[in-house]
Amino acid sequence: MDQKISSWAWDSVFYHIYPLGLSGSPLQNDFNSHPVPRLGQVFDWLDHIAYLGCNALYLGPVFESGTHGYDTVDYYQVDRRLGTDETLAQLVNLAHSKGIRVILDGVFNHVGRDFWAFRDLQKYGCHSAHREWFVGVDHSRRSPYGDPFTYEGWNGHYNLVKLNLHNPDVRAHLFHAVKKWIEAFNIDGLRLDAADVVELNFLRDLASFCHNLHPDFWLMGEVIHGDYNRWANLETLDSTTNYECYKGLYSSHNDANYFEIAYSFNRQFGTGGIYRGLPLYAFADNHDVNRVASKLRKPAHLYPLYILLFTMPGVPSIYYGSEWGLKGTKAAGDDSPLRPALHLESIKNHAPHPKLLIAIRQLIQARHQRHALRHGDYQQLMVDHQHLAFSRKSGDDFVIVAVNAAAAPVCLHLPLHLPDGYLLTDLLSPGHSYTVQNGRVCVEVPPCWGCILA
Repeated sequence: MDQKISSWAWDSVFYHIYPLGLSGSPLQNDFNSHPVPRLGQVFDWLDHIAYLGCNALYLGPVFESGTHGYDTVDYYQVDRRLGTDETLAQLVNLAHSKGIRVILDGVFNHVGRDFWAFRDLQKYGCHSAHREWFVGVDHSRRSPYGDPFTYEGWNGHYNLVKLNLHNPDVRAHLFHAVKKWIEAFNIDGLRLDAADVVELNFLRDLASFCHNLHPDFWLMGEVIHGDYNRWANLETLDSTTNYECYKGLYSSHNDANYFEIAYSFNRQFGTGGIYRGLPLYAFADNHDVNRVASKLRKPAHLYPLYILLFTMPGVPSIYYGSEWGLKGTKAAGDDSPLRPALHLESIKNHAPHPKLLIAIRQLIQARHQRHALRHGDYQQLMVDHQHLAFSRKSGDDFVIVAVNAAAAPVCLHLPLHLPDGYLLTDLLSPGHSYTVQNGRVCVEVPPCWGCILA
């Protein structure tokens, strides 16, 4: 991308919470119970989020749904299992008071079977005024659920009914909901679920609509495969998920192959990199994938992995609980082990890797301190199977990152275009400094750790 997208996200570190899980909400919505303000449990996490240094919160689905939040029933009502509109408004206001921006999940590709317009289709069939709200409605065949018609579901899942985003009434319904979210809750952006299967024209129109209401509104799309430039550009979204580097972050450690993640960094952000101007959303795990502590074969690799996450270009994020090395693996297609109920004080007292939180806090502080780590260009200095070093440069700010995934310390000889005698101090070990000699610096990197030199 030739032009850099201007966004507050470049200076942000996200904390990602899946509220239905964290709060221990019932797995099924009965649509009859009085609202229970379980979302209030997130209030207690805001000081922890700020302590880590995170200044943005990505809050998973919060609107009325049947089960996991991505089967929306009502875009205009907070899920009764989480509370009311007032609960959400209070949460956003409290987050803002602590310097934390908030983005929500926007699930516009599909709805649940309990969505009111789909219920109307079930009741009135071909005479329903909302027949054209959904994709692939065919009254000559029955659906897998026994409806006297079939329809298109997301990725073959018929419990997730695909919306017809070309329909002007559907668009008006969704856009008006977003307007309410911006005005009633004062949110700062949206993460768009399944953006890679949403029509690009819809995303462009949504972006224009949102930015007219809120010029700084941030739109980040979930994109698993493909060229991120298709979705993130000056006309459409501001960002996408960086699934390419998500995979490389863990597999390059498991395979003792830093060439993999180095290739992705160069391809995306190096000289001529295809995503140099995009604030891609970087992550080690989330609500859809196994926790990184379960993916890594060696727990010690959590440390160099997070050094890479917080020093690579893009917008880094932490998934709730992973700052303590919490494990979680899908079980026979069940995502709930990835989305556990967590009580803050309990996890603090029984953390699998209590030192990891300290390291992550230190890394986030370093990122906030150095403009180059947030905005700088990327240049690889060296790579081998378990060692990687690169520089980040923004104007006069210059930072070197060196990472060692091996079980033994290493001295890395790095070529630098700096004058002899130039002194570099390690932000992760302030007492350690290194001097440039003959256009090189020899950096001593501890095992399964790294250095950030500035």
